[in-house]
Amino acid sequence: MSRSIHGLYQYRRKRAMSHQAQGDPAKGGFYSANSLQLTCHPRDLEALRDFVNELELEPKPVGWAFNSSGDCCEWVGITCESSSSSLRFNIARITKLELVNRELSGSLSESLGLLDQLRVLNLSKNSILGSIPPSIYNLETLDLSSNGLIGQIPQSLNLPSLTNTPKEQLCRSNIPKDLFQLQRLNLLGIQENGLSGSLSPALGNLSHLVHLDVSSNRFFGEIPDVFDKILELEYFVAQSNRFTGGIPSSLSSSRTLIHLNLRNNSLSGPWGLDCAVMTNLTLLDLGSNQFNVSLLEHLPSCRNLRNVNLARNHLDGQVPESFKDFHSLSFLSLSNCSLVNISSALRILQHCQNLTTLILTLNFDNEMLPDDPNLHFKKLKVFVVADCRLTGSMPSWLSKSNNLELLDISWNRLTGAIPNWIGGFTKLFYLDLSNNSFAGEIPKSLTWLQSLSSRDISLDEPSLDFTFVYRVNENARHLPYNQFFMFPPTLELSQNNLSGPIWEEFGNLKKLHISYLNANRLSGSIPSSLSEMTSLEVLDLSNNRISGSIPESLQKLTFLSKFSVANNSLSGRIPSGGQFQTFPNSSFEGNHFCSDYWRQCQADTPDDKRPRSSENDGDSDIALDFTYGVPLGFGLSLLVVAFRQQLFSFLSSRHRGS
Repeated sequence: MSRSIHGLYQYRRKRAMSHQAQGDPAKGGFYSANSLQLTCHPRDLEALRDFVNELELEPKPVGWAFNSSGDCCEWVGITCESSSSSLRFNIARITKLELVNRELSGSLSESLGLLDQLRVLNLSKNSILGSIPPSIYNLETLDLSSNGLIGQIPQSLNLPSLTNTPKEQLCRSNIPKDLFQLQRLNLLGIQENGLSGSLSPALGNLSHLVHLDVSSNRFFGEIPDVFDKILELEYFVAQSNRFTGGIPSSLSSSRTLIHLNLRNNSLSGPWGLDCAVMTNLTLLDLGSNQFNVSLLEHLPSCRNLRNVNLARNHLDGQVPESFKDFHSLSFLSLSNCSLVNISSALRILQHCQNLTTLILTLNFDNEMLPDDPNLHFKKLKVFVVADCRLTGSMPSWLSKSNNLELLDISWNRLTGAIPNWIGGFTKLFYLDLSNNSFAGEIPKSLTWLQSLSSRDISLDEPSLDFTFVYRVNENARHLPYNQFFMFPPTLELSQNNLSGPIWEEFGNLKKLHISYLNANRLSGSIPSSLSEMTSLEVLDLSNNRISGSIPESLQKLTFLSKFSVANNSLSGRIPSGGQFQTFPNSSFEGNHFCSDYWRQCQADTPDDKRPRSSENDGDSDIALDFTYGVPLGFGLSLLVVAFRQQLFSFLSSRHRGS
């Protein structure tokens, strides 16, 4: 920065520090430039010119024109306001510069310091390199996250008004000590960096913090017991670190805390939660730690607690009787906790009047799934009790849960027929009954599931406080959703003893995306009406007893990315149009096919040597990660669902499933 610019910067800085009043014209407050049609200050225009030149940005941002008639107050990403003193000159000053995800590159200009009325600077999600110029000052919000900035926070950086500093890629070791001097800070988000070491007790200096997120770093040691000094804290997220020890008493007795997320650490010891004091707590996530205690009997006395994840801890015993009074509870995951007595658990939890999501995977080993007609979960939307090796049949009490949207009871030992009433759920769009021993025909009522035929789901459904993560196979990238109804509509009936035909009425399921019917005893032909399933992305009919040919009409399925009819009794020519040009030979092996790219017909595989397992399915794996979190990007993983390989079972093993 040149001496002349530096002098101007110091002068503007002193003048800006002497004018803090905003909004009231009598006190030198600001007017909106948009409402009064004011023109931006020429010095601000010049500062923007330097800013763009340093970024080596070409072309300029849309709508930015540096000419004599250019009014920067009308440009994209610019907000201007005018003080009463400059109103008579129709001059406005830039107060906000927000260019998020604009493919900016290069470095930051020292001339940003000349924007002495700038209160909000947000250049996140770009490719800006270098360091933060020390000339920036007097900001209230600074967001430079998701860039390539290096170095530490400049010691000369003076931000007396700063109240919000989202995560920044500023350092590669511990938190800079200067950060703890920003006593007016109310939001500190340093998640997903490479920060390490212990979390400093100097954290207590940030007495005005409301939101603190240190998740997904490498912090270790105990969490400092300083939260009695942070009297306004509402959100504390420290998931996915290496913290040990117990929950600090000042944290477990916070009167202001709303969200507490300590998932995926190595915490142990007693729970220590004082529910009589924590009256504002709505979310508690202690999943994936090393707590070796029984369930908290007094947890229902946290009267506003709605979302609870205690999964993947060393719990044992039964669900306490006190949970009958857990009327605020909406989401509960107790997966992989070695609980016993599923009959008692369901009998107790049905009294939770607002329960919508219940995940009990990897518990109740070898017990019988109760069919007590008195059980009733009135508001239940998501029910997952997978990989428990449960015996019994499909429980009839589920038919009364009219709000059910997602049902997963896969990887158990359930027998009998799939009841016709399962097709009566008007909201059910995700059904996984795979890897059981269900027999008989596929209920024709499934072909009329309303959410798989019309998918008429209300767009008013609110975002949840947890996130579901979907992946098509083990190596695929995760697809997170904070609204589980955005999951791909799925019908998973593989690895059972189902027999009979594939109904022509399956063509009704125009909104179905994923269909696994493989590894059963289905017979008959493939109906040409399946071409009417226009949203279908995956169709697996392998390892059955299907005969006839592949209907040419299936070439109309333009979204189909995976298709397999391997190991059946099919013959004829393989369609060569549409998506069929993309499917591997393994999708058709074990039949008697001819095609343009198969030089000779393949011999049929005898039924008694046709494998029922999915060892030939290779890339056909489908999996669900039920991940739970809060908005603002901190997810909490709860359980992993359905790796379709012999080396994995649903949720793989007892070491999976949060």
